[in-house]
Amino acid sequence: MIRFEHVTKVLGGKSILDNVSFEIDEGEIFVIVGPSGVGKSVTLKHMVRLLTPDDGRILVGDDVVSEAHGRGLEKIRERFGYLFQGGALLAWLNIVENVALPLHEKTDMPRDEITAKAREVLAMVGLEDAGVKTPSEISGGMQKRAGLARAIVRNPEIVLYDEPTSGLDPVTARTIDALIDRLRKEVGITSVVVTHDLHSALSIGTRIAMLHGGKIIELSTPEQFVKSPRPEVQNFLESQFITKEGSWERSL
Repeated sequence: MIRFEHVTKVLGGKSILDNVSFEIDEGEIFVIVGPSGVGKSVTLKHMVRLLTPDDGRILVGDDVVSEAHGRGLEKIRERFGYLFQGGALLAWLNIVENVALPLHEKTDMPRDEITAKAREVLAMVGLEDAGVKTPSEISGGMQKRAGLARAIVRNPEIVLYDEPTSGLDPVTARTIDALIDRLRKEVGITSVVVTHDLHSALSIGTRIAMLHGGKIIELSTPEQFVKSPRPEVQNFLESQFITKEGSWERSL
């Protein structure tokens, strides 16, 4: 569904992505991990052409997004939802209005149908009673869920998640994980998750890719990832108290 072919990107004189190639299959939760500053979010932004590669190309289905312009690029972007790291809710709108915003901007649906759809999606993420509140009146975890509702309100094929559990307590983080997994199982959404939270990655990922030094040094299932012989992978696992002999819960 999404394919990177020999993608290279240099920013500020530093090689962020160096001849990176991988493919994401329809319906999977593809997780990109690694320490801060290795290019995880840069990779995500290339998928919707917020950034353009210096070399190589990126395809979404049969469309070359890295070369698309105008209406062609807009049509590709309509296949995506995007959950930003901070939720990116507008402070002057209530939660229903925030979720409804993409429908107002991109569709001709009547206002009452838009409101009904926004409330329906809020119920999916457990926020049916928070619609009239403003972002400042709800917790960080609820803001993330509201941001997720906005990301899926137009029924996208693919949702991109930039650090969805960042700044959340462990219980709330696992709630976000469960929502991402539920969207895959119940709706069939393809998810691409950027995170440094290995507990999240191992719980929800169908495959995990680790970026290091501008390259993907490991691409495997969670079960294979924890057994990787690469010292960079094992050091990253051990930094979060996960080892080959350790325990981690796959079930949500």
